[in-house]
Amino acid sequence: MDQRSPLLAVNRPLTVSKASVEPVADSDRDWARLVYTYAAYAAGWLVLGTTVGLYLSFKFGAPDMEHISWLSYGRLRPVHTNTVFWGWSSLALISAALYIVPRTSHRRLYSYKLAWVSLWFINIAVLVGGILLMAGINNGGQEYREYIWPVQLTFAIGIIMTAYNFIRTIADRGIEEIYISNWYIMAGFLWVIPLVTIAYMPFYQKTAISETVIQGYYMHMGVGMWFTPIALGLTYYALPKLLNKPIYSYSLGVLAFWTQLVFYTLIGAHHFIFAPTPWWLQTVAIIFSVGMIITLAAGTGNFLLTMRGSFRTVARSYSLPFILAGVISYFLFSAQGSLQALRSLQGVWHFTNYNVAHSHLTMYGFVALLAWGALYGLIPPLTGREPPHLWVGIHFWFAVIGLILYSTALMVGGTQQGLSWISGAPFMDSVRQMASFWLWRAVGGTLMYLSHLIFAYNIWRMRPLPRSAEELAAAKSGMLASAEGAA
Repeated sequence: MDQRSPLLAVNRPLTVSKASVEPVADSDRDWARLVYTYAAYAAGWLVLGTTVGLYLSFKFGAPDMEHISWLSYGRLRPVHTNTVFWGWSSLALISAALYIVPRTSHRRLYSYKLAWVSLWFINIAVLVGGILLMAGINNGGQEYREYIWPVQLTFAIGIIMTAYNFIRTIADRGIEEIYISNWYIMAGFLWVIPLVTIAYMPFYQKTAISETVIQGYYMHMGVGMWFTPIALGLTYYALPKLLNKPIYSYSLGVLAFWTQLVFYTLIGAHHFIFAPTPWWLQTVAIIFSVGMIITLAAGTGNFLLTMRGSFRTVARSYSLPFILAGVISYFLFSAQGSLQALRSLQGVWHFTNYNVAHSHLTMYGFVALLAWGALYGLIPPLTGREPPHLWVGIHFWFAVIGLILYSTALMVGGTQQGLSWISGAPFMDSVRQMASFWLWRAVGGTLMYLSHLIFAYNIWRMRPLPRSAEELAAAKSGMLASAEGAA
């Protein structure tokens, strides 16, 4: 007779079981391969870009670790930011949009060939741009537009082709209305084209001040009018789909859309409060930054009210926790940006490490988390493969805990840094004060980086199923029939 305790005989799972996704929703394998390839390249650029970022975080603690020019901080920092901006974030959002636009339009994507060409234009731009930056060939010290104009033109061509592809798909839609996700997605594409044009046209940037005004406009609009609307568009589709319930309010979505357009377009100058730019321009940027609270409340409220009563579903999903965390981050850290625009706070935080924390809280805590949630929720039904649930959970917690450690260290340290400057203490005092905070930055960044490796592995596990022998035979017979007909 077995005398062991019944508690010892129970085989308890390591994690709470998660609900599996629906089976393959579509037999269009070309579509599945296209969406997956965009996501796979995005994951590759994420790992590469954050490898550079992690290396740079170590250099804060050991600035003399090497003396190679192309590995210097000044050259690698723009490689990190531009790779994660244009390689990871852009391709991840486009990947999910390639699923959502045809699905909500009840139409096949207008041109798969055009989508493949767009992918290569974007990849070539990021690859060549990164190599040139490491070689010291750049557009000057202008954050997020360090790529020289031929490189950025290559990227823009890829974006324009994708925009045309989506416009034709939506124009041929099989339903009367345009779903709100497509409002946001197309707005991002239509806004980014004039944004890049304004940033790179040189004839009105004849002085340092005019260039500074354009720079503030560009780097904030790049986040708010490219990444933000597309990330929100993905959420307006993925959240109701994964919850299996409609969005709470279409009207709130429309309010958030139009107030985003009204307020966000004039807040870029808040990066240069107290700079020798027109005082009225700074004031307008501050007023419109505070006005963004309306947009944030409308959008976040809409998402949270949609989740109301469904938090058991969220707990049993491996993709919805990313979306929930992303929605909360959208409100908190975008509102943080509105507060930072106030002159009293700018006086403390400007040019400090606090701003590095803020940029990661928005682009990582908001955009990346929503992109991950959308990809985890949308790719498995398309490819027929799920990622390991345990590894998705580890990805989530490594990313979230890493971001908290990273951003908290830089916010506290950045505040001390600013106060040290205000007190008139020697600059090196602030550098010494930051040493321990830079150590925690590296710890948090390491956790974030490990989560990216796990995400890349999970993407590989979601790769499309190979064609069966029957499907290959059917495809071959179809091609032979076409050839005979042509003859």
